[in-house]
Amino acid sequence: MCGFVCLWKIDDLALAQRMIEKIAHRGPDDVRVTQVPNVPAVMAHCRLSIIGLETGTQPIYSAENLLVANGEIYNYADLRAILGESAFETLSDSETILHLFRSDAARWISKLDGMFAFVLATPDRIIAARDPLGIKPLYMARIGDGLAFASELKAFDGLGLSDVEPIDPGAMFDSMDGFREWYRMPQGAAELGPGEDPEPIWRELRLVLEGAVQKWMVADVEVGAFLSGGLDSSVIAALAARAVDHPLKTFSVGTEGSPDLEAARAVAEHIGSDHYEMVFTADDLIEILPHVIYHLESADVDVVPSALPTHFVTTLARRHVKAILTGEGADELFAGYAYHHAYARRPRALADELTRSLGAMHNINLQRVDRITMAQGLEARTPFLDRDLIDFAQSIPASLKIRITDEATHETTEKWILRKACEDLLPADLVWRKKAQFDEGSGTSTALEEALSRMLGVKPPVDRESEGKLYKRLLREQYDDPDLILDNAGMWTAERIVA
Repeated sequence: MCGFVCLWKIDDLALAQRMIEKIAHRGPDDVRVTQVPNVPAVMAHCRLSIIGLETGTQPIYSAENLLVANGEIYNYADLRAILGESAFETLSDSETILHLFRSDAARWISKLDGMFAFVLATPDRIIAARDPLGIKPLYMARIGDGLAFASELKAFDGLGLSDVEPIDPGAMFDSMDGFREWYRMPQGAAELGPGEDPEPIWRELRLVLEGAVQKWMVADVEVGAFLSGGLDSSVIAALAARAVDHPLKTFSVGTEGSPDLEAARAVAEHIGSDHYEMVFTADDLIEILPHVIYHLESADVDVVPSALPTHFVTTLARRHVKAILTGEGADELFAGYAYHHAYARRPRALADELTRSLGAMHNINLQRVDRITMAQGLEARTPFLDRDLIDFAQSIPASLKIRITDEATHETTEKWILRKACEDLLPADLVWRKKAQFDEGSGTSTALEEALSRMLGVKPPVDRESEGKLYKRLLREQYDDPDLILDNAGMWTAERIVA
């Protein structure tokens, strides 16, 4: 995991150094700026070493190809075996990108299984690409006749640019033929067939989940888990605890007496994890709010509040591990949000809405998780967004995700199929616990209300317009070119499929 900058046909090492210093927090283990003969590119890389600890430095140069990459390729061992071990010069998972490209295989990029963004330069060509869900970020800008790429928007701050754009999830830019979409989200299924038994489906789901967690734990360092006490993080932690031969380290945060802290303790005791927790207050929120907004690269009133507990749990986890599992993606795959209940009798609309929201995650929760964890050099991993799991989950009828469990009262249960698949992992009261948003269950909402009222000098409740103006002011104060950041920031939008 890391951050990078690439300048194509821009011969300016000082500019690359300046840009990489803006995002050096992403890779505290090593920072390098590289230029090689015959390739018209300058590449800079800051590294958080997770795989190939001793030999995985970047940029990687081989046979007049220069590469910088961010993320993890989880099937790298299989790819190395297929491509031939003798071709590899490092133990890095990222080097597989170079050799796949050189193999000239059809749709070579689709063979990469993981979360990633990369830029690969040859003497006459540059290629940049991003993983299917946009878990890892990648931006591109035009500077004169050249191109600049970077992992975060802040790398471009102060350069006076107006032409910056994200490379979309599942997309590739090739200087030979422009943009193309190399991955398309599979469309969700709607209803169970007549007489079809759901049990084989949830049993298979369990196996796919186990495989995803095991795959996303591949590392040369210890991997821990965020644990809020909710279903998603608890399932991931429980499966991860079974996959290791030592107590899994788990981390939870909240205000004093918050539901998340209490639930997380119960889960940790049940799975036998080595559990750590941190309590925060309104004073703590006031202190870290500017820092969080700067690193988040967003002032969105729907994203900032949930970024605050993410900051605290990252601070806690980074004291003990360099990589962490999270439960992101389960709500979008299995219908976990409150508004999904309105779709209970319209499974086709629910399936379409889940497909839409999966495609929008890069602008909201995935941006939050990436920026806030990488601000402290912590690698966050999202097993629910494993490609095999996405494919299987999208094939599960939406009618098994939000299920009407009582026709008389019209009671519905969210993520029903996920709960059934994992109900033996945890106590029943935890498996069937109703969902709370991270900022609600952790107590952030109440503490933030107090913090905002004090910062604005008004009585609570603070209206959303005033809240948003405060966030934008805090962002503007920390950037030379704040409009560049705000214009390109990921935003939550309500373009939902009608229920």
